[in-house]
Amino acid sequence: MKKLIYLSLVLALVACGNQQEKTTETTVEVQDFEKFKSDFIDAMWQMNPISASYQGVHDYDNQLPIPNEERKQLQLQFATDWLNKLRAFDYETLSEADKIDFHLIEDDLSNTEFYVNEFKGGEWNPSSYNLGGAFFQVINYQKHPLEKRLENVSEKLNHVEAYYAQAKQNINQPTKVHTKLAVQQLEGSKSMFNQTLLDSLAKSSKDSAFKQEFAAKIEKTIAAINDYKKYLQTTFLDKAEDSTTFRSFRIGEELYSKKFAAEIQSAYSAKEIFQAAVAEKEDLHQKMYRLSEMLWEKYFGEQEKPGRIFEQIQMVINEVAKTHVHRDSFVTSIRQQIPELVAFVNENDLITLDPNKPLVVRETPEYMRGFAGASISAPGPYDADAETYYNVTPLDHYNEEEAESYLREYNNYTLQILNIHEAIPGHYTQLVYSNQSPSLIKSIMGNGAMIEGWAVYTEKMMLEAGYGGDQIEMGLMYYKWNLRTVCNTILDYGIQVLDYSEEDAMQLLMKEAFQEKSEAEGKWRRARLSQVQLCSYFTGYYEIMQLRSELQEKMGADFDLKKFHEEFLSYGSAPVKYIRKLMLKKLVASDQKTA
Repeated sequence: MKKLIYLSLVLALVACGNQQEKTTETTVEVQDFEKFKSDFIDAMWQMNPISASYQGVHDYDNQLPIPNEERKQLQLQFATDWLNKLRAFDYETLSEADKIDFHLIEDDLSNTEFYVNEFKGGEWNPSSYNLGGAFFQVINYQKHPLEKRLENVSEKLNHVEAYYAQAKQNINQPTKVHTKLAVQQLEGSKSMFNQTLLDSLAKSSKDSAFKQEFAAKIEKTIAAINDYKKYLQTTFLDKAEDSTTFRSFRIGEELYSKKFAAEIQSAYSAKEIFQAAVAEKEDLHQKMYRLSEMLWEKYFGEQEKPGRIFEQIQMVINEVAKTHVHRDSFVTSIRQQIPELVAFVNENDLITLDPNKPLVVRETPEYMRGFAGASISAPGPYDADAETYYNVTPLDHYNEEEAESYLREYNNYTLQILNIHEAIPGHYTQLVYSNQSPSLIKSIMGNGAMIEGWAVYTEKMMLEAGYGGDQIEMGLMYYKWNLRTVCNTILDYGIQVLDYSEEDAMQLLMKEAFQEKSEAEGKWRRARLSQVQLCSYFTGYYEIMQLRSELQEKMGADFDLKKFHEEFLSYGSAPVKYIRKLMLKKLVASDQKTA
């Protein structure tokens, strides 16, 4: 009996020792991975100082890397070195949250070679050399004294001439649409230098020698911008167009599929998402037809219906769209509507909003115009208390007919959905949560499909919660807006892979998506300027809705919408497929604990 007790004690001590050794090894592994992530982030910012400024890291504000061959090789070597360090970890010993960080870092580094050696955007996209935003991030960093900011700007200005000289060498048969955008934005970016920076200089206490030298650097910068702009104009835009002047803006199926996988990081392929969007379009048409039936008498009385579904829907939309703000009050109307959205979210307990995080509605800066009519510029996780800007482009560049078309598209109903998407509880809210994520990796390496998908999801969620009351018009315009999200995917894939012509695009957008001409023309332009990004809206939305439905089915009466929202956002801006894995595993663990 004593032998048995002794043997049991020895075995227990050995097991305990093995367990302690295993626990110690795991703890060391976790600590090492945390240090790895910290070191990787620091090295990444040092390698990418402009991205660092945008994310709120201002240690390298004085630097402006020259986009030459040496930098390309440095980027490739950086990716190789850090991939080797990453893959030295035992993946299976990492926590679920760290496994996601592992994948995010691995995906980002693995994609470097694709962008540098295959995609080569710097060769055919002249607009990628726009420095207006890079300098704005430096001068706008309020935590640095003005004098320090000006010193950083002054050092950064030293490299602008070399930067644009290299940009000219890099351009090799650009696309026409990107060249036109570059010329437009370069002209707008000059105000950042000869107005914003010089105004800041005038307010500073710097001595006259610094100010004179600074002003001289601004003159050289403007000259470099003008020289690059002239180069694009005379070398490409002014020449007779032939097959050697410009390349096609279409990147083709192979590059598109690779870029989709790299940027969207979906559980589905580009083709599968395209097919899902086509099916969704048909469903939305049926829903819109039913609402047009309900609204017909209100707007047309006893008038005979046209007999064709699309025509009937369009006729009702045309009447509803006449209710819109004046062109001169477009920005003001958006600014006034934000508090109403905040109140609705709070009253219906949909998600916790932080009243201490400022949101500023502003006119889109000139250097950012020409791509999207509305957007969010949010601070990075390092500068989470800084202002978030809701950029709204005023309509002063439109003539009366164009402005009226634009305002019909963004009528009183659609404008509210736009503000839900961009601000409350869409982009602005999600990015506030993202900055609070305990994982910097998940916040920094934000997934566009998750970010855009959340904004699209909130549109539907707000109406489900009763926003808009019993106004059938709101429902109709929501479906029209949601149809735009769906058709973004169809258009993007169609143009880049299936060779949609402008006529095909207009048929899709104006006839099947009921968009105004100005909106359709703008989207045709945008779809030629970007690739894959337009798919992010529907892809993220599609995956979020699937996740919510899956959790509702598994949890039944225990499902809590607010808790779902806050847990979903707590993982930062990670791809939905990774968030889904964590949420489902947490649910299983909770069920096992309860059992």
